[in-house]
Amino acid sequence: MIVREMEEKDLDAVSATCIASFLHSLAGTLSEEGSSTFLKIAASNAFFDRTKGDNLMLVAECDGKLEGVVELKEGRHIAMLFVAPEHQKKGVGKKLLLSALDYAKVDTVTVRASLSSVPAYKKYGFECSGATGESAGLIYQPMEIELNKPMRPTTTALKRS
Repeated sequence: MIVREMEEKDLDAVSATCIASFLHSLAGTLSEEGSSTFLKIAASNAFFDRTKGDNLMLVAECDGKLEGVVELKEGRHIAMLFVAPEHQKKGVGKKLLLSALDYAKVDTVTVRASLSSVPAYKKYGFECSGATGESAGLIYQPMEIELNKPMRPTTTALKRS
């Protein structure tokens, strides 16, 4: 598997991957408004429009097939992280996320995680950073990860003094 920057030729496959993952994991948990909002955000033309801003989009690809996508907005916020249903729980999301975090421009990266993805983000080192929210029918949990966190002294080190 390779992780690379998304290219214009990938737009339809990226959109299809996000929508397939959404339908598999999230669609049943949201209102009609939430589903409609997501489908607009995940459309090929919406991805294309976001490439004109300060958004980094990376794709995971294996044998020429797209397996997942991550979008890092302004070097500070994970806007999208989706893996095709048949490739979930195989390390694709982790590799995408770690690759995106290499491009972070801040010490603390945020995400508005769907409720069903909170356990995965916790596994990646994110922590909840506020109450759940809702925007245009999309329900989310604010989370963040602190990069380059200074090491804390252990209790053993403290006892030596």
